Amino acid sequence: MSVFRGLSAFPITPADPMGRADAAALRTLLQRLRIAGVDSVGLLGSTGGYAYLNRTERQRILEVALDEIGGAVPVIVGVGALRTDEAQALATHAGGAGAAGLLLAPVSYTPLTEDEVYQHFAAVTEASDLPICIYNNPSTTHFSFSLPLLERLAQLPGIGAVKMPLPADGDFGAEIARLRDALPAGFVIGHSGDWGAAASLLAGADGFFSVAAGLLPEPFLRLGRAAMAGDAAQTGRLDAAFGPLWELFRQFGSLRVVHMATGILGLTEAQPPRPILPLPETERERVVAALAALEAI
Repeated sequence: MSVFRGLSAFPITPADPMGRADAAALRTLLQRLRIAGVDSVGLLGSTGGYAYLNRTERQRILEVALDEIGGAVPVIVGVGALRTDEAQALATHAGGAGAAGLLLAPVSYTPLTEDEVYQHFAAVTEASDLPICIYNNPSTTHFSFSLPLLERLAQLPGIGAVKMPLPADGDFGAEIARLRDALPAGFVIGHSGDWGAAASLLAGADGFFSVAAGLLPEPFLRLGRAAMAGDAAQTGRLDAAFGPLWELFRQFGSLRVVHMATGILGLTEAQPPRPILPLPETERERVVAALAALEAI
């Protein structure tokens, strides 16, 4: 079974203003995910601030995570980087350290062509034997994968999944059908953008890559398991309880919201990496209320 199937939890990376991770706080976050029983942990995704950390720190963070939960929960690690050689080095280290899979986004300053992205991915597949999930996140990378490019990448060894943004038209079923028709059998199709989790999983996605699962794994797992089982009524009830949190995510971006929420929960006082500013204190009551709405589900 692919490591990318199921419900993957993406936690923040607690770090100081200099980008040094707080290993103890990270271990606390990871313990919660292990105890809850998430299917995998997505370390150093966008919510994990990978783009704001240097290679040495990213490698140390992975080693801490694997020491804490390796062997108990599969760890997927983000290896996106501006330079191809940097992404290759991160991928090679991840394989040697014991990660279960890689998440690769086409990070760039200069806009990339499709051939440049293809060659970038091909080079990373040569650096590691770990399975790779394509990270299609145009809101941050400003690159959107076309269907022909996904078809081409799916032929590379090791590339077996795609993490898609929410479809602009909201038609998850049609998008998943198009992808299944074009991609090899068994290729894993999942989404991110937590307010779309219920619709994505009810429509038949193979998994979901969730920020909320990294913060509140138990309630999110109840939502995700209900949706994957096709229980629309239960999914709707649970999704409604998440509504206040989804609204905050849409308005402010999940990274800012989750940092404040981890502080409210007493898990870490770490702030987002600058230049990203913390969520305004005027929104604290809304975050408290959103967390309270999920306590009873």
